[in-house]
Amino acid sequence: MSDCIFCKILAGEIPCKKVYEDEDVLAFHDIHPLAQVHFMLIPKKHVESLAHCESVDQAILGKMLLLAPKLAKEQGLENGFRTMINTGRGGGQEVFHLHVHVFGGEKLPHM
Repeated sequence: MSDCIFCKILAGEIPCKKVYEDEDVLAFHDIHPLAQVHFMLIPKKHVESLAHCESVDQAILGKMLLLAPKLAKEQGLENGFRTMINTGRGGGQEVFHLHVHVFGGEKLPHM
């Protein structure tokens, strides 16, 4: 999608601080972190939200959720972390490309 900021990040048009990348998924640090560590995982396939996922998306959803604890540990979150998927405007979603937030550690002062 040409107007999707995450698709622009995937295309290399907008830089990001990458945590992980493979053929299906990109993980990068959030530019407005809520905690000491805050990154998100996005599928390379554009899917608007969790509500728009279909059975064909099951594997990528599982992959993202299984990557979350591995990457959280690599980012120093040894004592636990939170995951969050905002879905739709009413669910607080601001970027309409499916993404899983992973965050933990100290809360930042602006919270």
